[in-house]
Amino acid sequence: MKNKTIAIIPARGNSKRLPGKNRKLLGGIPLLAHSIIYAQQYDFIDAIYVTTDDEAIKQIALDYGAKVIDRPANISGDFEPTISAMKHVLASIEQDIENVVLLQPTNPLRPEDLLRDAFNLFQDKQLDSLFTVSRNCQKLGKIISNKFIPSNYDIGQRSQDLEPLYYENGLLYITKASVIQNNEIITKDAYPLEINHAFASVDIDTQEDFDYAEYLLENNNNK
Repeated sequence: MKNKTIAIIPARGNSKRLPGKNRKLLGGIPLLAHSIIYAQQYDFIDAIYVTTDDEAIKQIALDYGAKVIDRPANISGDFEPTISAMKHVLASIEQDIENVVLLQPTNPLRPEDLLRDAFNLFQDKQLDSLFTVSRNCQKLGKIISNKFIPSNYDIGQRSQDLEPLYYENGLLYITKASVIQNNEIITKDAYPLEINHAFASVDIDTQEDFDYAEYLLENNNNK
């Protein structure tokens, strides 16, 4: 049996800044479950895998219909890159995989149909790697010797006249399995899919981030 396209959701249990964040209830369901449910909407996702080192997270994943790959302790540390867990998932699956969708549980809110639009683009352009970005319209700079040094603008310049800069928002990544096995998620020629949406500003690491996600989710549901 061949799973052409799978989703991988990495969810460690040991969160330092927001303990138990992947289990915290957002809109009445665990944070992790939002990404599982999102992936389940799409018929081109053949299987959803949660990679975790935590028994409680494992049970949540199973309860919501995902498959679970037990992550070894040696690739579950605070400084271990996501690519390690993704490679371990691919090595643990007997089927041949062509495409991998990475959904981070810390980005639980995603625009409707984003993944379908992104996947269609990924296929149409025959890409090896795609990731989502958003435009940053802030005036940024450094503080050196107690002096602010502008980085992307001149003092007095209007915000609307800034040169466009973009940031990796973490909403989703689509990558060929062969790229992951080559120790990459975002290739040098990866396609940056621009998404300017309030959900792109959500990346949960702190309680304040979580509260903001709750606010956006509540307001979106009320529309």
